[in-house]
Amino acid sequence: MISLGNAATSEPLFVAVIGLLGFILAPLAEMAIARLLPRLGGLPATRVRVTTAIITFVLCTAFAYRFGPDTALPAFILLAVMGVQLARIDFSLHLLPNPLVLFVFLGGCSLFLASVFAEPQWASLLRALAGAAILFVMYLIMALISPGAIGMGDVKLAGPVGLYLGYLGWSQLLYGGLLGFILNGLVTLYVVRRNRVGRASEVAHGPSMLAAAAGVALFML
Repeated sequence: MISLGNAATSEPLFVAVIGLLGFILAPLAEMAIARLLPRLGGLPATRVRVTTAIITFVLCTAFAYRFGPDTALPAFILLAVMGVQLARIDFSLHLLPNPLVLFVFLGGCSLFLASVFAEPQWASLLRALAGAAILFVMYLIMALISPGAIGMGDVKLAGPVGLYLGYLGWSQLLYGGLLGFILNGLVTLYVVRRNRVGRASEVAHGPSMLAAAAGVALFML
């Protein structure tokens, strides 16, 4: 399991630099997505791009403060940058592109593996892979039981979400998985009451999964 003691000793300059890095990477990620996946409609509106950059900045800053210069921090920066993009796409298009989900999963695996070589914590890596498999299978079963509530995009996203939660710990995997459903339920209730949407499937589930993973990573010891 990664060390959490670095947060208290993180220098403000280090935290600020990581936050700025996230702010820069956000528009670069959007340009790469628009170029490589033109079917998504190109670059989003300026207001959306500014919003995603700010959210990415806040997340990267929070991760830098939370974990400090830990060897696993790059993996969480990847989660912040690409997680915001996936949430944006799923929110607007109800779509979680396979290449982006796969990139987050393989990127997370690679960065966690690199961190293990730098600071041997093989148990954390094995737990991360187990977490990815467990959450994926759970979502797959729920999608087969209730296809109207869980889409296959959510099932695939459960892999990288489970990877990150599992790396943090078994408790984080449990509570992060549950929190995703709680958040989605609250969002669905709000949208239904405000916009009179008739079906829960019309509310994107991916943003809640990603928000739950980030929240657990930031606030759960």
